[in-house]
Amino acid sequence: MLHVKTKKRKIGDLGEGIACNYLKDKGFKIIEQNYWKPWGEIDIIAEKQGIVYFVEVKSVTRGTYLSAGKHFENVSHVTNQRNPADNLHPWKLKRLARTIQSYIFRYNLEKEWKFLAVIVYLNIKDKTAKVELLENIVL
Repeated sequence: MLHVKTKKRKIGDLGEGIACNYLKDKGFKIIEQNYWKPWGEIDIIAEKQGIVYFVEVKSVTRGTYLSAGKHFENVSHVTNQRNPADNLHPWKLKRLARTIQSYIFRYNLEKEWKFLAVIVYLNIKDKTAKVELLENIVL
């Protein structure tokens, strides 16, 4: 069966890839991506200085197109000052909390953990991106 990704999924995948590169540049080690349970998904699980980070990625497009099959290896990222925390709805945070609990129990995680969000602003036309890291989010 042929699986065709929607434009939204392609944008999400691109944003998650950029977020992973951003986190690696900031000293995070990526442990896992797309940890899935029927009630939710954790986009990225990373570790830095002995702390496990559960990361939600939100991708926002500013361009007008996404060409099928085009790769964006040379996308740049810089910190943006805008705070779109309203993209994290209470029901989404509740589902994420349940998924994080599942991960903690499954792997008997005894390390300190935190929740972060990475907002990726994509300009598909110009092949550029801006990245914002949102910390101190309470689930």
